[in-house]
Amino acid sequence: MGRLNPFAGDTRLLIAPSLLAADFCRLGADIDAVLAAGADLLHVDVMDAHFVPNLSMGPPVLASVRAYTDAFLDVHLMMTDPGRYIADYVKAGADHITIHVEADSDVGETIQVIHDAGLSAGLSIKPATAPETIFPFLDQLELILVMTVEPGFGGQSFMAESMPAIRVISAELSRRGLSIPIQVDGGIDARTAPVATEAGATVLVAGSSVFGHPDGPTAAIAGIRDAV
Repeated sequence: MGRLNPFAGDTRLLIAPSLLAADFCRLGADIDAVLAAGADLLHVDVMDAHFVPNLSMGPPVLASVRAYTDAFLDVHLMMTDPGRYIADYVKAGADHITIHVEADSDVGETIQVIHDAGLSAGLSIKPATAPETIFPFLDQLELILVMTVEPGFGGQSFMAESMPAIRVISAELSRRGLSIPIQVDGGIDARTAPVATEAGATVLVAGSSVFGHPDGPTAAIAGIRDAV
């Protein structure tokens, strides 16, 4: 903690490579590469094999990443009961934690726990979830994440049908005079980034398109920025 929060008062486009797509045998080198390429922060996808059908990084991996880099760590908990694990991810070095509105934990209480730990909090919706479900919590949030794939696996195709949800949320934020960044995650590359930003997204999570780009992460991130 103490790192500058890129979600606070920053209206520029932010690109957050997802470590889910990195090579875990050379994770440090991959982190160095995307930061050198101009990444604004690192996105950490956590899956519990219950809320979504996959299992990914736990607190020990996050702690290793935290020990390696001073980059801002944006942790996305795709978990049935994220409230039980907030303290673990705070201790491991998260700077920000996003939970899902569809999770079983009490959303308001969990957001408060995140804030009490000194972190910023985000709330995410799956593609089929009505955007209005997050409206009761907007005043408590520093970030909104609209999934543009079904959460659970990297490398999926972008779902353009998520764009209306972004527009609905963006309109409600404007109506309330709130400046909360909207993040998108899933299938983001130089082709789909303009679609998402036109709808109102300002934080782009990109995994396979960055770490798997044939010309490397510098070309990938530059391509996304140039496209929007």
